[in-house]
Amino acid sequence: MQKRVILKNMSVNQPSSQANLSLAEVAKRILVCTDCALSRGRTRAVPGEGSEKATLLFIGEGPGYHEDQLGRPFVGPAGKFLDSLLASAGINRQEVFITNVVKCRPPENRDPLPAEIEACRKHLDSQLEIIQPKIVVTLGRHSMARFFPGESISKVHGTWRRQNGTICFAMYHPAAALHQQSLKATIQADMLKLPKLLQEISKPLPQEESKPQHQQLKLI
Repeated sequence: MQKRVILKNMSVNQPSSQANLSLAEVAKRILVCTDCALSRGRTRAVPGEGSEKATLLFIGEGPGYHEDQLGRPFVGPAGKFLDSLLASAGINRQEVFITNVVKCRPPENRDPLPAEIEACRKHLDSQLEIIQPKIVVTLGRHSMARFFPGESISKVHGTWRRQNGTICFAMYHPAAALHQQSLKATIQADMLKLPKLLQEISKPLPQEESKPQHQQLKLI
């Protein structure tokens, strides 16, 4: 069963003093950022890339080896799988925005630490404020945790929540399928829900959806 939850107390696009920045200006700040220890081991920071007018914004966890070398997100094996997922859903990578919760590679590709995620939060906040996507797609449990606090990815993948006009859609990280082949079909099926969800949210919301509730989202 899919679930729809309207969150009243969490904001994806909260106004801030950084709201007037451009994506290029945010990227420049990221490239010189030294706010956490990850900056000391990076080859290149990876701000993210894509359209400033993106309807879909994908948030991964952190850059890997290939991303650290090139300064671009999702260009290694997981990125190739993401490209195939986007293509299968008829989504043009050039028309979305792709980034991570941390912009520098954690050592040995370990999970990003809470303090590192928090240090990078302002950069992600600025990107969300500038782009104001209709759908934020979380890739992996670390990006999921911000929008689905206290939840398990095994339970919420393929479901969405509304936060102040923005849909947050949870997915496994593409790399999960590289380590656990049984997840590949699940990730592919979840990606194929996005075109239907885009159509669904373009419709006017019923009046009763001004109150929190659980509903089934028909994406089959």
